[in-house]
Amino acid sequence: MDPLFDQINVRDLLSGHDLSDPSTPLSAPDLRLLISRLESHSLHIKSKVRSYLLSHRNDFASLFSQCNDAVSKTNEVSDNLSDILSSISDRPIDVEICKLVCEIGSATKEAREKREMLGLLRIIVAICERLEGARLALSNGRLRFAAEEVKELKKALRIGDEEEGEPIVYNLLRKQWADLFDEVQDLFSKLMENAVRFEQDSRLIRVKYTLSVDKMDGIELRTVMEAMDAAGILDYSLAKAADLIIKHAITSAANYESPIAFVEDVSQGSEGISEVVLKILPSQDHNVVDVDGDSIYARVIQVIEFIFKHLCFENGSWIRSFGRLTWPRISDLIISKFLSKVVPEDASKLADFQKIIKCTSEFEISLKEMMFISASDGKDYRLSNYAENVEVHFAFRKKKEILGRARNLLLQCDFSVPQDYTPKGPLLKNDGMTKNSSKQVVDLIFSSERCLVSKASSQLMELVHQTLQDVCLSSTRVALEFYYAARDAILLYEAVIPVKIERQLDGINQVAILMHNDCLYLSREILGLTFEYRTDFPDSIKEHAVFADMAPRFHIMAEEILQRQIQIVIFNLREAIDGADGFQNTHQMQQFESAKFSIEQVVFILEKVHIIWEPLLRPSTYKRSMCLVLEFVFSRITKDILSLDDLAAEETLQLQRLIHLMLDNLSSLLKSLTSVIDSNGKSEDSCHPIDDSIPSLRKIRKLAELLDMSLKSITSDWESGELISCGFTIPELKDFIRAIFADSTLRKECIWRIENVSLY
Repeated sequence: MDPLFDQINVRDLLSGHDLSDPSTPLSAPDLRLLISRLESHSLHIKSKVRSYLLSHRNDFASLFSQCNDAVSKTNEVSDNLSDILSSISDRPIDVEICKLVCEIGSATKEAREKREMLGLLRIIVAICERLEGARLALSNGRLRFAAEEVKELKKALRIGDEEEGEPIVYNLLRKQWADLFDEVQDLFSKLMENAVRFEQDSRLIRVKYTLSVDKMDGIELRTVMEAMDAAGILDYSLAKAADLIIKHAITSAANYESPIAFVEDVSQGSEGISEVVLKILPSQDHNVVDVDGDSIYARVIQVIEFIFKHLCFENGSWIRSFGRLTWPRISDLIISKFLSKVVPEDASKLADFQKIIKCTSEFEISLKEMMFISASDGKDYRLSNYAENVEVHFAFRKKKEILGRARNLLLQCDFSVPQDYTPKGPLLKNDGMTKNSSKQVVDLIFSSERCLVSKASSQLMELVHQTLQDVCLSSTRVALEFYYAARDAILLYEAVIPVKIERQLDGINQVAILMHNDCLYLSREILGLTFEYRTDFPDSIKEHAVFADMAPRFHIMAEEILQRQIQIVIFNLREAIDGADGFQNTHQMQQFESAKFSIEQVVFILEKVHIIWEPLLRPSTYKRSMCLVLEFVFSRITKDILSLDDLAAEETLQLQRLIHLMLDNLSSLLKSLTSVIDSNGKSEDSCHPIDDSIPSLRKIRKLAELLDMSLKSITSDWESGELISCGFTIPELKDFIRAIFADSTLRKECIWRIENVSLY
């Protein structure tokens, strides 16, 4: 049958036609030929199929019979299954089986829970019996047994490791255990109080070997120690005894200025030692001061050996527990009462401290051999660490002393001027005529000038120089602390003085000027410190030593203080000038007197400033500051007078009189400015007239002349350029002419000439 179903090849059906070109279309005859051949081929296939079926007829009959049998058996199985399902649905046995399984599981669970509950009850009963047994043993004096039971019950009840969802009864049992534990602690505390006592009258520590408490007699001290160790409460129970021994024995032993002696006395009984006494007696060598520590360490060792032998019974674990309780306090006592007090006060004596370092190391080795301190924990070697770092402690103490001295100097400073300070001219270096003997007159580095400073700043810099000299002679660690001490001492001025004199800075007084000088002096000194000492500093300090960073802040502070003083002076002068009411109507007596009073107030303020500033400020600073103030006064008065819009003849004379009054009264002040000596010791007035420093001075003098000049003279002065050189402007001069002279052809001509001159 396979050849019948092979693929039909059209090329074979049209073998006579050229099909090499797929694009060539078929003609009608070709199509009819193709259809005819396909029909013939189809008939051939049908004939072949019919022949095949007829030849295999028996085979196909057998196949169809087998298929029929299979269908019949499938129907039979289906009927049987239906019958089974019908019988099951009438009696649901699966439900009964499920119910029975649930009942069996419930009964099993209940039995298991009852067994667990029974086991829990047995445990609870056992714990209750053990708690009661421990409490009974405690009352009967069986301390070790009670202590061991308490410790084991702590593990059984998981004290400190509780979990959520535990039975409530466990909380009740833990409460009973806590009550029992408190009873144990209280009992052992009473026993230790009975065992170790201090008798104030006799000054002795008594340790009893046989104890009695709460109707329990004959309890051995060793038994008590063993029980406390078994219960894990040795530290707690020894705390009071440790405190007593430190307070009355160790504290006295560590005091090197009041030496004492310890005497041990053992009392023997019929059954051995009954008690031991440690007597605290005054030393026979009252005049001997133990500066090396031999006696101090020996006394402390004697006390600790007494504890090791008679309280801890040479048990390493017990003495270690006692050491953990007491060593931090003992070491602090030795440091505070001995080591810190024998730290050298001079760097040259640091080498002598080596013997104390050796004694301290041997002392801690002895404690380690007794197991009083740990052999592996470096923190227990506190005394050796302190002694070996004596350079740091020395430097820290000196730094503290330096800063304390600096603070005291600043707090005690009253910014007073020395009584022997009577300057008769500017203060210059290398000038025998002007050099003042007071220590408060200091040289200014990088300048030929000198100035007066407060006693505090002078002494402060002396202290800083002493400290930096010590830096040059000290080891690296000490030098570094001294360097920071010097810096901090300087910075204390900035922190202390402004707060101390804050109120005085708001007025016109010498305190503010002295503080200005202080800041200027400190800024110059700070700049010179590096040049003066850096080459002699230890090499490691040279990398860190910086002072120049502090200089600008003091220089800025000096300038701020001076500017604040100038502004305060100007404020007071402004108020005084405001009292003149713009110098109006001075031809009236009342207004003239008011203006005159204002002028007198101005003169008074300026003279006060002159008296305070000239002796204290550097000449250049004095001239600069005073010229600023005078410029304000003269320019303000000139402006007020030129602002007047109508002046009577008498009024101009009164204004002229007021100007002359002011200038005459300020003549000594102006003279002090013309005689100012510069930093090189040369007079400044030859090169820089005072009028150049105070431009408004020339203007107000010329204004006084203008008030009494004719219109033509005023015009001539303008045309000559004199008024322009004095600072007058065209609007000012025009308004001034209109205020004094009545409207006329001459006035118009003069004003025109003034305006016309300005064109050239």
